[in-house]
Amino acid sequence: MTRHALVAVPVPLGQAFSYGIPDELAARVVPGARVLCPFGPSRSVLGVVLAVSDEKLSFDEKKLKYITAVVDEHPVIPEELLAFLVELSRYYLAPVGEVMRLALPAVERSSVGDGATLDLLHTAGVSAIGRLVQVAAVVPGAPAPEKLSDKHRALLDVLRELGPTPVAELERTQKGARSRLKKLEALGAVRVEEKPAAADPFFATEAVRDVPPELTPAQARAVSAITSRIESGAGGAFLLHGVTASGKTEVYLRAVSHALERGGSAIVLVPEIALTPQLVNRFRSRLGEGIAVLHSGLSDRERHAMWRSLRGGAIRVAVGARSALFAPPPNLALVCVDEEHDGSFKQEEGVRYHARDMALLRAHRARAVCVLGSATPSLASEALVRAGKLERLSLPERAHRAAALPKVEIVDLRVVGAGPSGDRLLSLPLHRALERTLAEKEQAILFLNRRGFSPALICEECGHVLECPSCAVALTLHRSRGERVHCHYCDYSAPLPTVCPDCKATRLSEEGAGTERIEALLKQTLPEARIARLDRDVAAGLKSEAILDRMRRHEVDVLVGTQMVTKGHDLPGVTLVGVLNADSALAMPDYQAAERTFQLLVQVAGRAGRGDRPGTVVIQTRNPKHPAILAAVKHDVGSFVEQELREREDVRYPPFSRIALVRIDAVDEAVARREAERLASVARRASPPGVDVVGPAPAPLARLRNRYRYRFLVRGPARGPLRTALVAVARAETDRRARVAIDVDPVSML
Repeated sequence: MTRHALVAVPVPLGQAFSYGIPDELAARVVPGARVLCPFGPSRSVLGVVLAVSDEKLSFDEKKLKYITAVVDEHPVIPEELLAFLVELSRYYLAPVGEVMRLALPAVERSSVGDGATLDLLHTAGVSAIGRLVQVAAVVPGAPAPEKLSDKHRALLDVLRELGPTPVAELERTQKGARSRLKKLEALGAVRVEEKPAAADPFFATEAVRDVPPELTPAQARAVSAITSRIESGAGGAFLLHGVTASGKTEVYLRAVSHALERGGSAIVLVPEIALTPQLVNRFRSRLGEGIAVLHSGLSDRERHAMWRSLRGGAIRVAVGARSALFAPPPNLALVCVDEEHDGSFKQEEGVRYHARDMALLRAHRARAVCVLGSATPSLASEALVRAGKLERLSLPERAHRAAALPKVEIVDLRVVGAGPSGDRLLSLPLHRALERTLAEKEQAILFLNRRGFSPALICEECGHVLECPSCAVALTLHRSRGERVHCHYCDYSAPLPTVCPDCKATRLSEEGAGTERIEALLKQTLPEARIARLDRDVAAGLKSEAILDRMRRHEVDVLVGTQMVTKGHDLPGVTLVGVLNADSALAMPDYQAAERTFQLLVQVAGRAGRGDRPGTVVIQTRNPKHPAILAAVKHDVGSFVEQELREREDVRYPPFSRIALVRIDAVDEAVARREAERLASVARRASPPGVDVVGPAPAPLARLRNRYRYRFLVRGPARGPLRTALVAVARAETDRRARVAIDVDPVSML
């Protein structure tokens, strides 16, 4: 019987493949190892071994192809991570090969043409490192040498306090540190190693070591609960529910430090890369340079080197957005998910996983502790607390003693007119509040979740709305880009038309306002103010940090922005926050619209009054009695959760059911509609009792990038029955002209 391996290869097929194992490779073909395999008539691919077996094959053994090479001396995916990835694949009905690619971001080539690529993989870990720096650390458990001078003893005490520290940094603070380190190393008290220097922008500036602040009683209780679970080794899961500015990051820092002290490792997830620099600086100031920051700006070689450092244990803390969940540090003890309610933890293309949900799963499998943190917990997490699967830890007050929650005012746009700008979104009460803020030399944030100058152009003669030629969405006018219209879905761009494409009339009216228009109006009406804008048009990804730094240096008085300004930025000088249109999120065709609106309002309100001066929030709305707005005004998470859960239960939406969206798109609308109807019938026939199929129907965004979109919803009481129906859909044959995507636990309903 031929010994064979089950290998996940990077192809969009819902199965792994069996390969024979040559005798000379038998010792190295083990689960988690990368191997080179023939695939198809003329190419080779890099795959990951899932299992090795001697059992009889289900097909003729003569057809078995053989592994041609083993890439790594040791498995790159640890056993714990490998088992987690296989379970993730099963849960989301995603091709296991594609899931493995998530965990091996440095190896993005699916085919290997010659030995050169294999050589690259062997050497990338070394060549990616570049400049090396010397790092000193105390040898764990080593007794302090006797008869040390005061300077040697002081240096040893510093290393015990700081942990692994670059020698150059020690030399800057203690002259002669290098020579003293040599003696301490010879005595076996200190180890000096060469490690890769950081070329990463997150490490471009020197981090000044901080002094841990005194914990509030609530913080101390939370830290104690988390660290006791880390010590027990039995794992556990917590919801860290703290009001904005209550010091959740300090709790993460203490927990990570404790995990490291006990020889464990940690993963910290943040929703967006724009949040990461602030968090990384906090971690570097406390823990030193032994942190891996995983982000899209890394080159393949840098990513590969980072992976090697984590896999080998040279670095034991991984920080990043959702993909950092797949980092391989050994002995995983802690996973933290900051702003767990944020929708960006859901991957919307490819493998449609939710990093928050999978963080709980990975921590559970590793017997690690998982901490989900938020000021506005998701209803999914609230349901887990009530089911006893999460333990709530509360931080009910702001950590800064002088910082209180801001006062919130409502402006009813139905009855209140515009201020001096003439635009109702800059109402008179908001304008007066801005004037007071500027007079006090304080700062303000204005939130409007619309980019561009005007979200739509309408012909005044025939009423035609200018739409993208490839998508069923209105084109947005951008003036800062030179009088052009843009589609924010497919990036179509064209000069501003002078006539209506339907009736050729010349009167095109600008409808609504975006951040670009508000910025321009403020510059006209408040000429003395320094205005800046923060949205994806001016500051995508890491570029946002430059604008936020200007705010921290008080070089900006008023910051106008989209959702990017609602995230967990700590801007102590901000005392006024204006929400220009609280109703925009409520109008979305989504059962989660109220939840998202409440979270947005509370989060953006939390940017005000974080320093010594009190804060004010002005919320403009045409629906002041909506429960989400009323609860946000009072910062009342409890009452909102209770009401929203009752409404969800009445209509059998999550968390009182499990749902999946099956999306079908095609260039030909008839093909998309026909396949949607056929697959919905497949799902209905396969559905156990209690599972219902709703639809199919055109998606709310009926056409994107020249493809027509249909969808249907599958809803069941639990994961098991839901999976039965979805597996039938996944295995059904489909028209090659149509694309089918199964989205389990969808976040976007568009």
